Amino acid sequence: MAFHEIRFPANLSFGSVGGPERRTEIVALTNGHEERRTPWAHSRRRYDAGLGLRSLDDVAALIAFFEARAGQMHGFRWKDWADFKSCAPSVAPSHLDQDLGVGDGVRRVFALRKAYASGPARYWRPVAKPVEGSVLAGVGAVEKREGVDFTVNLASGEISFAVPPDAGAVVTAGFEFDVPVRFDTDRIAVSVSSFQAGDLPQVPVVEVRI
Repeated sequence: MAFHEIRFPANLSFGSVGGPERRTEIVALTNGHEERRTPWAHSRRRYDAGLGLRSLDDVAALIAFFEARAGQMHGFRWKDWADFKSCAPSVAPSHLDQDLGVGDGVRRVFALRKAYASGPARYWRPVAKPVEGSVLAGVGAVEKREGVDFTVNLASGEISFAVPPDAGAVVTAGFEFDVPVRFDTDRIAVSVSSFQAGDLPQVPVVEVRI
């Protein structure tokens, strides 16, 4: 499968429904207790692109995008309007938002990630598709300049420093990001009459691993 570095029209994804999915295997024991495990280290997100359609022009744009991706064949970027920043939705990203690791004086490349914390638990989500021009980075709380002090690989979500961060220096970053997805169907069925009556097509989209 190829991945097309193009974003699904953001005006069409706005209003869509979706979010993270986990897989948990539960075994009920004879004593009434349970054993729970998960084969997934990371959650997988699912969306319905059909709910963002508001006009027949939107339908035409969706079909063109679907055909250009050959249905399920090629992946693409998706803006999750509920979760697309390294920070809270109401504020702008800062170079101090997320910890990427600690410098050792040798390592130059750090992968972007986002923490989801609640109580004592914390989950680190890999971020593979940062938005161009949105990445801010810092070393030891000092902001660095993109194109001078570091570069960003938009296809993998890695930042590379021109000079390795000093040993013990905390590397941080702030950014906006997309979700790598594909269509989860090879068929789109649209009726003009039913669309005008408010019956929207179902267009499932699912996250892919990069």
